[in-house]
Amino acid sequence: MSAIFEVESTLTDRYQTTVPETVRRALRLGKRDKIRYIIRSSGEVVLTRADAAEVNDPVLGQFLGFLARDIASHPERLQAIDATFVRRLQSLTGDIEVDLDVALPADGE
Repeated sequence: MSAIFEVESTLTDRYQTTVPETVRRALRLGKRDKIRYIIRSSGEVVLTRADAAEVNDPVLGQFLGFLARDIASHPERLQAIDATFVRRLQSLTGDIEVDLDVALPADGE
């Protein structure tokens, strides 16, 4: 497979590099996006954009595991959410619109 475009980047002393702008544009990468590396038996490495749905958050995974274990160990602790609690939550959020599909901003943005 012949290259359409070729770019280089340099490794720092900590083995970090900046993804060149042409690669970021080609992969439509933005800040905090994930990158996937595919290493082929020939030694060739293919760099692709990781799909957001495929990226697992290790902290969220640990938390959900904790909840699952706690529910299994202590099902008597489960409580239904009543209408009063729902109304209280709605009064706290007022007219704030929330789009659950939008990523949260990184610190400092």
